[in-house]
Amino acid sequence: MTDRRRPDNAETLAGGWCWFSQVERIERGGGRSLVAPNDVPTDVLDRLTAPRAAVAGLTLDAPRIMGILNVTPDSFSDGGLFNDPKAALAQARAMVANGADILDIGGESTRPGAKLVDPNDEVARTAPVISAIRAAEAIPISIDTRKAVVASAALNAGANLVNDVAAFTYDHEMANVTAQANAPCCLMHAQGDPATMQNDPYYDDVVLDVYDFLEARVRAAEAAGIRRNQIVVDPGIGFGKTLDHNLELLKNLSIFHGLGCAVLLGASRKKFIGTIGNASSAPDRMAGSVAVALHGVRQGMQILRVHDTLETRQAISLHMAVN
Repeated sequence: MTDRRRPDNAETLAGGWCWFSQVERIERGGGRSLVAPNDVPTDVLDRLTAPRAAVAGLTLDAPRIMGILNVTPDSFSDGGLFNDPKAALAQARAMVANGADILDIGGESTRPGAKLVDPNDEVARTAPVISAIRAAEAIPISIDTRKAVVASAALNAGANLVNDVAAFTYDHEMANVTAQANAPCCLMHAQGDPATMQNDPYYDDVVLDVYDFLEARVRAAEAAGIRRNQIVVDPGIGFGKTLDHNLELLKNLSIFHGLGCAVLLGASRKKFIGTIGNASSAPDRMAGSVAVALHGVRQGMQILRVHDTLETRQAISLHMAVN
């Protein structure tokens, strides 16, 4: 909730802009019930209410925008547009001017059906762009990769955060590289590899299955030496999910605050938005993407990963002013 008329027993969600006066208790294979905050176990309530620590220099007391910058020939929305380092730097500057709080640089497409990219090629695509952005802008930079050698090169070039769509399951050195650099990370859920992930994905309960996976990966990252307050989680909209799976996750986004981590929502321009919104071309899905981003803000999502930084920033500014 965000209403100014707030009950005395309400708790602030993750130190942010939302509050709650009820908690839904969910049991796998069982029922669902609503309980008051004072009936919630102390450790669970602490995870829900504790203010989230700054990540990569970003405070998380307001929604933050992660601008997507893919330096690939085949990403589903902007592939081929920013391969040239000069074009990438110009786009980075434009996104900063348009309200991005952090830039996410990716050198390997993870769209459905995408093929694996050689790590050396991925480094050659991303590290020079990160160096150029770091020389020109003070903005935090994230490296979007599954590979430790790519993450290491990016961190050396000036990246501040490691964003792994495989949550450190593709390359087990990723956790060590991240921990040794004392860098924060984002761990995303995906079912299967990008090449096959949309081949009939199945879940017993998509919300609880994704939650349990992320809980396990957060613990693995902690075991590698990464503090929980420096871990961001991402339910992985569109990664091994049907349209119905995506909608079910979106309806239940608030569950992921129970992990005690900042939560990232990355739904920008994805296929389900085009299917529901009648937009077959990815660039035509801006309005639907903004609508989903605002839904995420209402659910307390701290970071929104988007292509359309200007439009998303404007929408969030108006939403926060009104609410």
